[in-house]
Amino acid sequence: MKVFVSNSAYDDLEEIKKYYQREGAENVGVQIISSIIEHAQTLVDNPDIGRMVPEFGEERIRELIHSPFRVVYLREPESIHIIRIWRSERLLKLPESET
Repeated sequence: MKVFVSNSAYDDLEEIKKYYQREGAENVGVQIISSIIEHAQTLVDNPDIGRMVPEFGEERIRELIHSPFRVVYLREPESIHIIRIWRSERLLKLPESET
């Protein structure tokens, strides 16, 4: 099973890094990012380990809880696509479709 990381998830990691830099705790930010990436690697052998994201109720959209973050991913038959890494207290919303 391959794990891919979307641009939005990379942006989320960059924002985490910047936040901890602004707070004067750059080492903490680096450690958190490393531990998130290490945790996400468990999906290679255990793609269904994450729970279904409650806001969506769709089996394919799952998340790993890496407190205080949610690693949201799309479970495909042969791959995993990490799509967002957000603070746990944030509710996820799909973009509204234009009609």
